Amino acid sequence: MNRRHLAFVLAAAILAVAGCSSTSDRPGAGLWHGGRLFIATGNTTGVFYSLGGGYADLITKHVKGYEARAEATGASGENIQRVASGDMDIALTLADTAADAYAGKGAFEGKPQKVVALARIYKSYEHLVVRRAAGITRFSDLRGKRVSTGSQGSGADVLAGRILAAGGLNPDADVVRQRLSLPETTKGMLAGTTDALFFTGGLPTPGIADLLNTQPNSFAIIPLGELLQPLTQKYGAVYGGAKIPKAAYNTVADIDTIAVGNFIVVSPDMPEQLAHDLAKVLFEYQQELSRVHPEGGNFDKGAAPQTEPIPLHPGAARYYSSG
Repeated sequence: MNRRHLAFVLAAAILAVAGCSSTSDRPGAGLWHGGRLFIATGNTTGVFYSLGGGYADLITKHVKGYEARAEATGASGENIQRVASGDMDIALTLADTAADAYAGKGAFEGKPQKVVALARIYKSYEHLVVRRAAGITRFSDLRGKRVSTGSQGSGADVLAGRILAAGGLNPDADVVRQRLSLPETTKGMLAGTTDALFFTGGLPTPGIADLLNTQPNSFAIIPLGELLQPLTQKYGAVYGGAKIPKAAYNTVADIDTIAVGNFIVVSPDMPEQLAHDLAKVLFEYQQELSRVHPEGGNFDKGAAPQTEPIPLHPGAARYYSSG
């Protein structure tokens, strides 16, 4: 039984005990999914999880009749599948994973996922963090090392594999690939059982900041800018160049890396007015979201409808066109 079905079974049991027999008397009657919304986020020490929790609070406070709850997940790939299946209502996802899912490519080969977008939000930055004791000072030093590429099937896992291949390394043969969540990965880095990690996230990513602060000078972030050209040559402009500013993690200089956009996606079956209101909340109360995590302040309303190739939900499109 999935989470949505379980929630409704429990709610029905409570209502039955209370003797609520009339549909019109039920809390949330007439609202989509009874007024209960579930948000698929990501690993508990990632930015998706932080912002997803903040978004859930905003929805509960400002979208009349609805209560939202954020759930920790394996991130992008899992999130899209769960929205498409109806187990989740809203999901945060990397743009490249969303594009593959919509087209039925990559990990979704032959199985296009029915999702639409509410917004393009902030962009995520690729992090390659290494243990200095492992002797890794440049990308090519990853050969033969124990490398965590992220939770199985996550967007971070997919992008890490693509980056390794772009740099001439077979991700399943030239490194000892570990598919671990970010909390598991940072534990491995501290214990010396993982030599390097890839993670795609906003700035700063809490789990990475904690790792770097726990053992100062034990870890380093390796530049990845040189791999942008072979990556875009194969996958197109979904990826771009970016810098992790030195202020993000108190590094001695900015670090060249690769960036990818993020989307919020929902089911095409979501009612138009609800999708309109969910998009509106992102920008009407953006200052509140920025207090949850700095990336919440980096949403750009002008760029938000630019979700190609994922179509915008008509309700969200109506919000952006209203000025």
